[in-house]
Amino acid sequence: MFEHSAAKLASKEKFKSRVFKSLILSLGIFVFSLLVGILGYHFIAGLGWTDAFLNASMILGGMGPVDVLTTKGSKIFAGFYALFSGVAFLSGMAIVVTPILHRFLHKFHLETDDKEANN
Repeated sequence: MFEHSAAKLASKEKFKSRVFKSLILSLGIFVFSLLVGILGYHFIAGLGWTDAFLNASMILGGMGPVDVLTTKGSKIFAGFYALFSGVAFLSGMAIVVTPILHRFLHKFHLETDDKEANN
């Protein structure tokens, strides 16, 4: 997906395209994760749609649950959803940061090679 370290730096247009694609992919991961939580909290925990959205959003954002869950099934779902949300959040953020970090490291590598070639 990205250029090799020996290749020249990608154009600004290509870089912007990569960042945009990363943002869209990351947004898709977050929306899918939120939908999993909303549906689980609604159908498994028996919460209303608004409360299900609130709980799923709070868990996905790392804030923690809002409502007290009473059934074993809802507690098991909440535990697995919390683990899933942590991985989904970290994965989504890694996807967003990857093209930016790659460009920075690639540019740093090219500048180092240029200095060595001049000596």
